[in-house]
Amino acid sequence: MEQKKRCVALLAGGRSGEREVSLSGAKVFEEALDSRRYSIRRYDPATDLARLARDSGDIDFAFILLHGQYGEDGSIQGLLDLLDIPYQGSGILGSAVAMDKNLAKILYRQADLPVAPWHVLGRAERPNCDAIIDELGLPLVVKPVRDGSSLGLTIARSREQVLTGIERGLQHDERVMLERYIAGREITVSVLGNQDPVALPVIEIIPGDGYEFFDYNAKYLPGASREICPAEIAPELTRKAQEQGVRAHQVLQLDGYSRSDMIIAADNTIYLLETNTIPGMTRTSLLPQAARAHGLGYGQLLERLIELGLEAHTRRTAG
Repeated sequence: MEQKKRCVALLAGGRSGEREVSLSGAKVFEEALDSRRYSIRRYDPATDLARLARDSGDIDFAFILLHGQYGEDGSIQGLLDLLDIPYQGSGILGSAVAMDKNLAKILYRQADLPVAPWHVLGRAERPNCDAIIDELGLPLVVKPVRDGSSLGLTIARSREQVLTGIERGLQHDERVMLERYIAGREITVSVLGNQDPVALPVIEIIPGDGYEFFDYNAKYLPGASREICPAEIAPELTRKAQEQGVRAHQVLQLDGYSRSDMIIAADNTIYLLETNTIPGMTRTSLLPQAARAHGLGYGQLLERLIELGLEAHTRRTAG
C-alpha cells in the first residue's frame, strides 16, 4: 500500500524587505524536497493568510521561508500555533526575542557571551551624538533593532554619518541600535537541533572589493563575497565559536536551527553580533553550506528540519 504523502505548506514571500530572498529560497526548496514523500502547497502571507487558515485541516506541516518582520519575529509562528500546524524552527518566544537585537544582546551579556557595547534610541528621542560617541567611540555600527540582511545598516565614521545612519535606520524600525564597531574576521556558526543542539562547521565571510561589510548586496549578489567553509582559523577558535553558537541558541530558547554571526577581534575575543532564526535557504546560503560540510545534503537538511519541527510541536503541545 502506497504511503500517503505529507502535505507541506510552503510559506514564502511576505511583506518584509527580504521578500525576494524568501522567494529565491522557496524555488530551491520546491525542487529539493522529496516529491515521493511530500506534496507542497505554496502560500504567500502577503495575500494568502485566509486561504492558509481555510486549508489548515489538510496541512501536516508548514515550512516558513520568511525573513525579517512578520516571518522571524513570532507573528507567523503564533498563527500556526493557533491553527495547530507544526513548523520548523523556533516558536513565538524565541523568534520574537532573537529578532529584537537589543533583547538578544541583553540575554547574551547575562550569559557571559562577549558582545560589543551598545546604545538604543527610540524614534521620539533626541539623539545626543556627542555623548554616545564619547561612550562608544567611532566608528559606530548603526542599525534597526528589528530587521535582517543588514537592511538599514550604516558604519558611521563621523558625527554627521551617525546622524544620517540614525535617520536611515528609523526608516526600517521605530528603534535603532548604535554599537561599537569591532574590527576583525567575520564568521558565522550554524546550529542544528532542539534541546540538544549541535554546531555545524564554522564559515568565514570575506566581503569582496568595494564592500565595507557583509551588507545586503554582499550577501546576495553572486560572487560579491567569498565564503570559506570550514573557516581557516585555529582549532581553539573553532571550538570557542561553536560553543558560543550553541550557547546563543540555548539562551534565546530556540528550536530547530539558527545561525549566529560573530567577529573575531585582533585579541582573538569572539564577539557575538546576532542570531538568525530563519537563515537563508538557497543552495549557496550559509546554513546549507555548513550542513553540506557536516555531511547533510540540501534535501537531507530539509527533512531533518521537518523532523525537528514535528518534535518541537509535540513538546509544545504536550499536556
